[in-house]
Amino acid sequence: MTALNEKFSLVENELPVIKEGEALVKVAGCGVCHTDLSFWHQGVRTKKELPLTLGHEISGVVIEGPDNLKNKNVIVPAVLPCGNCELCNSGRSNICQNQLMPGNDFHGGFASHIVVPAKFLCEVPDSILKKYSLEQLAVIADAISTPYQVIEKSELVKDDFAIVIGAGGVGIYGAMIAKIKGAKVLVIDINETKLQIAKSKGIDAIFNSKDVGLKEIKEAVRNFSKELKTSKYGWKIFEFSGTKAGQELAFNLITYASTLSIVGFTMDKPDVRLSNLMAFDAKLIGTWGCKPELYADVVRLIDSGKLQIEDFVQTFPMSKINEVFENTLHHKYDKRSVLVPDFN
Repeated sequence: MTALNEKFSLVENELPVIKEGEALVKVAGCGVCHTDLSFWHQGVRTKKELPLTLGHEISGVVIEGPDNLKNKNVIVPAVLPCGNCELCNSGRSNICQNQLMPGNDFHGGFASHIVVPAKFLCEVPDSILKKYSLEQLAVIADAISTPYQVIEKSELVKDDFAIVIGAGGVGIYGAMIAKIKGAKVLVIDINETKLQIAKSKGIDAIFNSKDVGLKEIKEAVRNFSKELKTSKYGWKIFEFSGTKAGQELAFNLITYASTLSIVGFTMDKPDVRLSNLMAFDAKLIGTWGCKPELYADVVRLIDSGKLQIEDFVQTFPMSKINEVFENTLHHKYDKRSVLVPDFN
């Protein structure tokens, strides 16, 4: 097995013998996520001691495992729950305390092969592979499933005003999913290229907040709400940027009966007044990955053609991992990067 260790240098290992309930997956592609950057660059600790192969956004082919999965194309959920505990049985399997996450609890997908629990692998139908390559579909494992879950949790309904902060590799999918569900969507970012891409995909309104004061941003958002003929109450706000500035802006946009969903991650601590939640009778919710039970819904959404992903994915040889990580860290890409093993 060929893998990349924590220093992103090439190492060789024998293919492991799998245990009962496991599957050996030949990796087709593994997406580069902000969480990977957090482990690599920002001091966030992994659960498994180093050295560790990162990567949790994985698609591939089962080459060993349960008979019903052999030779199947699959998505490996970024969060693999036990399926039997109190949280799993109450519909919260994404935060199962016995969960295993590739590239965190065990060796991840920046490798030629990966051994994973087989129970929640999501099969990829042949029909979707007529539209997309299996490596492109790696983004389902996190970049698409995570915003799908949080939009479900937010109780967003048709004609709601959805404010998406951050149009990166996860936020753009969140904006499009909200639009598919019938919301009127405003995307806020500081990158004009990303905003124009969002606009080209049918997003109702965009706003570049770079060097704009909070008061002016809030006024602009109220005007967008009026122009789009949405209610001035019950706004659904989604923070995808994973920055202190983005989180502070999102919190300051809360109004009566709003729901603020925090999706992006940062180690920085925002300066907010929590009493606003009380005063506006608003809700603040978080999300962690996506429960595997929702993955089939995401696959169907893409297979139906309603959610198109080709313009938001770019692939690179996995041997370019150091270059891709550096460029991702410095925001040089406008699309989600997927690393494809060039040593399989």
